[in-house]
Amino acid sequence: MTKNNGEEIRAARREDWKTEPMPKQTETFVLQRSFGDGEMKALRPGHIPQAMEDKWFWYMEGSTLWAHRSWSGFCIYRIDFKEDGHHIVTVNRDPEQYGCTDTEEDSVTLNGLLDRWIRIPYDYRGQWLSETYDALKKPEK
Repeated sequence: MTKNNGEEIRAARREDWKTEPMPKQTETFVLQRSFGDGEMKALRPGHIPQAMEDKWFWYMEGSTLWAHRSWSGFCIYRIDFKEDGHHIVTVNRDPEQYGCTDTEEDSVTLNGLLDRWIRIPYDYRGQWLSETYDALKKPEK
């Protein structure tokens, strides 16, 4: 439980938002990164979107973080946190749900998301601006 304006709020759960299961088309990679107790404490409550620009819904079940795009409900990342800092990431590779096909790009994107998600409070507006800027500067394929 976290405090928001002195109010107790419960952790986000799968049923709090429209979610789709991770598709069969996936890829896995290892994300090498350590998380302190405070950072895990910031991730544990998850996040329920509050505005249209708020593009992510995430929640934790045990030591697994599920990250869904808020508009579509598509599951993009599943992170199985490991105590040794070698976290197993499963990423969506269904081209109708997610356009990225590069593990290195996903690693960079996911690290950026995690950097923002561990901040208290989470700044979805800053995240939206960052994603919009990155999309605009990306060369056409």
